Amino acid sequence: MHESAENYLETILALSLKGEKVRSIDIANELDFSKPSVSIAMKNLREKGYVLTDNDGFINLTAKGQKIADSMYERHVAISDWLVFLGVDKKTAVQDACKMEHAMSEKSFLAIKKHIEIQMKK
Repeated sequence: MHESAENYLETILALSLKGEKVRSIDIANELDFSKPSVSIAMKNLREKGYVLTDNDGFINLTAKGQKIADSMYERHVAISDWLVFLGVDKKTAVQDACKMEHAMSEKSFLAIKKHIEIQMKK
């Protein structure tokens, strides 16, 4: 899966965790993308079975989309928290985590996650 698709799925999850019903315009505003770009991306994600759109235009993750979104969101939160723990300011940590979460192997992420858990217990 491409990084951009992962970002869209993660954004849908993050918006829904705020208790919001998610529409294309919400995603466009959150990511600062154009509405047409988001519409094309949502069409592609629908065709691949990652999202569903209801009759009111609200976007929901399928089980397949939810699995990827959960993984990306977990990586994002863990990596950004870890960077803050290391002394990086929150804004930079969030921006860097967004880049790192997609490029990192599962093996490396699990090692960082284990390290974070050990450090937090101290």
